[in-house]
Amino acid sequence: MFGIDSSELLVIFLVALVVIGPKDLPRVMRTVGHWVGKARGMAGHFRAGVDNMIRESELAEMEKKWKAENERIMREHPAIPGPAPAAAPEEKWPEAVMDELPPPAKALAAPAKASGERPKAPPPRGGPARRAAPPIPPRRPADKAR
Repeated sequence: MFGIDSSELLVIFLVALVVIGPKDLPRVMRTVGHWVGKARGMAGHFRAGVDNMIRESELAEMEKKWKAENERIMREHPAIPGPAPAAAPEEKWPEAVMDELPPPAKALAAPAKASGERPKAPPPRGGPARRAAPPIPPRRPADKAR
C-alpha cells in the first residue's frame, strides 16, 4: 500500500485505541474507511482519464503514420487511367397503384324519427338478466349448539 508493514499498522491501531478510546473507535474507523473509499474512487477516475488521454494520443500518432504510409504508397503506385467502370442500371420502382376506395360503412342504428320517437335501446351485454340468489335463512338457536 504505502510501504507500511503489518507491525507498523498494529502500532498505529494501538495508539488510536488509546487516544480515541474503545467507545468511539468504531465510528472513527467507519469514517476513515469512508474517506479512503472516496480517495480510491477519485484515484481510479483520474487513472481512467489519464489512460484515455494516452490511448487517444497513441491513436492520433498511429493515424499520422498510416496517412504518411498511404501517401508514400500512392506516390509509388499511381492510379492507372483506364475505362470507367460500368455503372449499374438504375432500378425503376413500379408506380403506386391506388385501388378504389371501399364503400362507406353503413350506419349501425337508424337515426331518430322526426316525430320524437326514441330508438330502441340495444340489448344488455352478457345475455338475459340474471336473477338474484335466494336469501340465506337466519341461524336458529339449535344450529349454534352443534
